Amino acid sequence: MSIDAIVLGGGIVGLATAYELLQRDPNRRVVVCEKEAAVATHQTGRNSGVLHSGIYYKPGSLKATNCRAGKALMEQFCREHAIPYDICGKVVVAIDSSELPQLEGIYQRGQANGVRCERIGRERLLELEPHCAGVEAIHVPETGIVDYRQVSTKLADLIRERGGEIWLGAKVEKIFERESEISIETTAGSVSGTIAINCCGLYCDRVARLTGAKPAAKIVPFRGEYFELRPSAEHLCKNLIYPVPDLNFPFLGVHFTRMIEGGVDCGPNAVMALAREGYGKLDINLADLWESVSYRGFRKLVARHWKAGLQEFYRSCSKKAFVRSLQRLIPEITAADIFAAPAGIRAQAIAESGDLVDDFLIQREGRMINVLNAPSPAATSSLQIAKTIVDSL
Repeated sequence: MSIDAIVLGGGIVGLATAYELLQRDPNRRVVVCEKEAAVATHQTGRNSGVLHSGIYYKPGSLKATNCRAGKALMEQFCREHAIPYDICGKVVVAIDSSELPQLEGIYQRGQANGVRCERIGRERLLELEPHCAGVEAIHVPETGIVDYRQVSTKLADLIRERGGEIWLGAKVEKIFERESEISIETTAGSVSGTIAINCCGLYCDRVARLTGAKPAAKIVPFRGEYFELRPSAEHLCKNLIYPVPDLNFPFLGVHFTRMIEGGVDCGPNAVMALAREGYGKLDINLADLWESVSYRGFRKLVARHWKAGLQEFYRSCSKKAFVRSLQRLIPEITAADIFAAPAGIRAQAIAESGDLVDDFLIQREGRMINVLNAPSPAATSSLQIAKTIVDSL
């Protein structure tokens, strides 16, 4: 089968890219290949559903620019297609005076990125979140919540309406690149096209290597574990409450998130997963695990940050430790107020230097465009990331 563009991966970034291709040229022939039986099965369908404002990201980075533009596009898309979303706002909280310099650094990034936000004192913080601890905070009124699975389902419907195809159960097995085309062999059949776009998330580096490319980083999976507030405790959190994060890491710390479908999520932490789809603590894939621990970049990361890694591991093993992290933000929380919720996996790219890749990473190799790092805020940014990818064609 001959196609103009082949998109590998049916998460929100892949679907948004296929949608953008068809928006620009309705006559273009587009196929999306997804290995699962449904779209948005992995990172897209297992995140906290936040419409990020872009306050955390280094000014001028791909994360900052794509998040700001992508958020506006996502809100417009939701309005046009009657997808519920809520611009509810959030607070980033400094628990004590030692965190105020970091809070100011985040505020300055927000100002540089054009985010509507303000520094607030404890009195205003308690008006917004009456049960929250902290001496000062940043109020970000433009942060919102949405269900990205619902967005992805609508994108899939629109792709089909415009003549595109979505192949489910189509795991990529081989890729052949010739002078005039690129051919993809999948478990659902073979397809050739002018260009292929790798949006395979947890497997993006492996798919890139099928073409002979040498990606600049390797994916190491990190499991994010969540709890959920019981209905009797939901009054303790009105909207979104975040701690002050360490800007040297791409993880934002354990936080509280009200969900668009109801309920309040607590988390996630960040522990190395023992499989690329290791959603359970005991899920292990020896090949995946060996690929991670034998990677020089991962070993350098561990040597540099083993103390932080042990803290995350301890919090993963101990509900009491997880509760203590939550109590820093809401002291009234008890272990009886929370129950375990489904975990997610973050596809985190790590460079050979041992550095966590903190920005989106998109590289072109011949007839393949590889999206090699697209963690949060990729869902918020997805419609703009798609424009960036298609512009590069």
